[in-house]
Amino acid sequence: MQPGIKYNQPATEMYRINLSLAPISSGGSQPSETSGSIFTERAENKCSHMNSKVTFCHGQSLSFCHKLQESMLSSASSFKNYRGILNWCVVMLVLSNARLFLENLLRNGILVDPIQVVSLFLKDPYSWPAACLVIVSNVFILVALYTERKLAMGSISEKVGLLIYIFNLTIILCFPMVVVLKLPSITPVGGAFALGVYTILFLKLYSYKDVNRWCRERTQAKARPSSPSASSAMQSHVSYPGNLSLRDMYYFVFAPTLCYELNFPRSESIRMGFLLRRLFEMTYFISNVLSIVFQWMVPIIRSSMKPLQEMDYSRMTERLLRLAVPNHLLWLIFFYWFFHSSMNFVAELLRFGDREFYRDWWNSETITFFWQNWNIPVHKWCLRHFYKPLLRRGAGKLLSQSAVFFASAFFHEYLVSVPLRMFRLWAFMGMMAQLPLAWFVARFLRGNYGNAAVWLSLIIGQPIAVLMYVHDYYVTHCQDDPTIAEAL
Repeated sequence: MQPGIKYNQPATEMYRINLSLAPISSGGSQPSETSGSIFTERAENKCSHMNSKVTFCHGQSLSFCHKLQESMLSSASSFKNYRGILNWCVVMLVLSNARLFLENLLRNGILVDPIQVVSLFLKDPYSWPAACLVIVSNVFILVALYTERKLAMGSISEKVGLLIYIFNLTIILCFPMVVVLKLPSITPVGGAFALGVYTILFLKLYSYKDVNRWCRERTQAKARPSSPSASSAMQSHVSYPGNLSLRDMYYFVFAPTLCYELNFPRSESIRMGFLLRRLFEMTYFISNVLSIVFQWMVPIIRSSMKPLQEMDYSRMTERLLRLAVPNHLLWLIFFYWFFHSSMNFVAELLRFGDREFYRDWWNSETITFFWQNWNIPVHKWCLRHFYKPLLRRGAGKLLSQSAVFFASAFFHEYLVSVPLRMFRLWAFMGMMAQLPLAWFVARFLRGNYGNAAVWLSLIIGQPIAVLMYVHDYYVTHCQDDPTIAEAL
């Protein structure tokens, strides 16, 4: 072994080797001790993965270039920054949809007609039955307010008040249904809008009844706020029965919530910039919705009628997959338009402070998590006025969850079948099918697989129901009309 060279050094040390050899004298003498010395220095870079012998080459600097590590795309890797891949997906999505948009224009031309848009809501420009139906809903609001005032004064008993509420809430659901079914001048879209307003009113007045009853049952007439914010704490709080006023009632009716409180959290002021941005989004996205429906979905639905009649399963599957993309895009746009733009616009106008209208449902790994987070106003109402009361009455969790899904399935079918004037229960069965699907996903799928299952149910499940309803509507209402049959 040569002196001055260190062997078996740890891999954490790296060396630079300088071999300086003096020329041999003419007398053939050996190199001096100084000229033949070898200097070792510690390198600045370190490599922490090896512990082996070091081999040197004269006149070169050696450094380690390998270490123990996983590939970035491996599941064992700790790498998580996929922003570039996400941007690539967005670019590819835009390019592919731009191609489809151009192909649609070249094949069909411009199909969006303002007259057809208006005809979705009105058959006769001088007759507005859906709007009149919405105006009539004020009668039920005033009945609820009058009943609560009588209950607060003790003029009527709790049992009589309950009977009045049962009658009032039953009429709220039955009256618009009868009008829509019996009045042919109401279009399906106009009927769905009116029924949606009455459904929201039904849920609001039910919450109004419960909260005022809770206030009467308490020894101290106070609201049940949940830790009010600093801005709302500065405001004067209303106590029962001081809340039984027209102003308080109509504030709750227009507020973007289904759960009543005597004192809602309030923002300090109205932000005009925020308000104008939401108004622009509402206008822009509703135009996108109409464009997608007329320009993209209607031609696909028309071309799907013949395969459905002939029960050509291969072509039916192809039409279903073609419809899945615009239908899902329509659903996403509607979600943003309604739950973000519209509800924030109303909340800003009313200075309504609680803006949690949705949570991160797009990260759902189970079906249950999705339904708990995509529509927070409905979820809070079901939890407060339906699910927890069932648990307090001794019902099990599974039975209570099934009851919530059953109620949701009823309202889905109510909002679809009544405006279309036919009862096929596709929406009802689709909602009830969420129960076994939720069990399957929670039991057998986890993480990204569960999230993919949630997205797949949204992308494929909705167009199946759309095709079923459109086909049945065509068979029921349009098959005997030669002009419509030829157009389809």
